[in-house]
Amino acid sequence: MNRLQEQYNKQIAPALKEQFGYTNVMAVPKVKQINLNIGVGKYLKDNRFMESLKKDFTKLAGQAPVETKARKSIAGFKVREQQVVGMTVTLRGQRMYEFLDKLISIGLPRVKDFRGVSRKGFDGRGNYNLGLKEHMVFPEISQDAIEHIFGLQVTIATTAGKDEPAYALLKAMKFPFKD
Repeated sequence: MNRLQEQYNKQIAPALKEQFGYTNVMAVPKVKQINLNIGVGKYLKDNRFMESLKKDFTKLAGQAPVETKARKSIAGFKVREQQVVGMTVTLRGQRMYEFLDKLISIGLPRVKDFRGVSRKGFDGRGNYNLGLKEHMVFPEISQDAIEHIFGLQVTIATTAGKDEPAYALLKAMKFPFKD
């Protein structure tokens, strides 16, 4: 069991149950899944970049990404239907907790000029969205072997139906919010 998952089970869940007055332990909010998304942008036609991107993204997430394809052609963006425009990974269970622990303790503090993440990333349904400009903040990525730098979007989906319990959950997990 991961360190963060163990902390959730022993400390965070009972504290949230008491704080919000939940009578059932299954009503306590928890992290359901984490979605990681990247777009290929201007490197759409560069096959070498796509392979490098896939390799780095696999190292980062711990599992192979799924390619996202364009649903329709858009001439202004030079995109054709069924062309690969990004990659996505959905993490659940053990890998989800490992990634979240890595993001909180290593990734975010390594971001240049980091002062905390904004509370405005919540969507009104208890999910949190966060964008990272560089994937180099994670320890699996070798600084010397990087050909291209890409950003990624992280979506943390929780079982909380509202932002307040989701904020309390992430705050209890030591998520570095600006206050």
